[in-house]
Amino acid sequence: HVVAQSRLFTVESMELKFSNGVERTYERLVPGGAGAVMMVPINEKGEVLLIREYGAGIEDYTLTLPKGAMDLGETMEQAAQRELKEEIHFGAKQLHFLKKLSLSPSYMKSGIDVLVALDLYEASLEGDEPEPLEVILWPLDDIDTLVQRADVTEGRAIAALYMAKSWLAARN
Repeated sequence: HVVAQSRLFTVESMELKFSNGVERTYERLVPGGAGAVMMVPINEKGEVLLIREYGAGIEDYTLTLPKGAMDLGETMEQAAQRELKEEIHFGAKQLHFLKKLSLSPSYMKSGIDVLVALDLYEASLEGDEPEPLEVILWPLDDIDTLVQRADVTEGRAIAALYMAKSWLAARN
């Protein structure tokens, strides 16, 4: 049952009884939308297009991948194209689904679909960010150096980068 609700979050309480007889009460965040997407956009030079954006949760700027919520009625691919155009001002002729990642399975029901975006072309849509996002190019072959940076902290982006690198290596 719902124990709290805000503009962004709904918190549910769950009573569970395990096979060994132990009973627990869990609380979890329930997603309010249709899902979310995160893209690893890679240009023809083998560079990843990253964004620098403010993260209210960490109260600092972070270097990460383009991502966003799926609108109701929107497919994963449509959401990915829209977010790419809003955040990095490119679309992708090719989108390849890699994996659905859970964010924190202990207390969050939601996840994020990770896609590789290739054959990029210039295209722009107005986004909902409070300030323009800085786009940073980084060689995919040098992800190890990237993830050591102090401003690269988002675990799902780090996982997505390594998954994309492995996926591309297996393709070639």
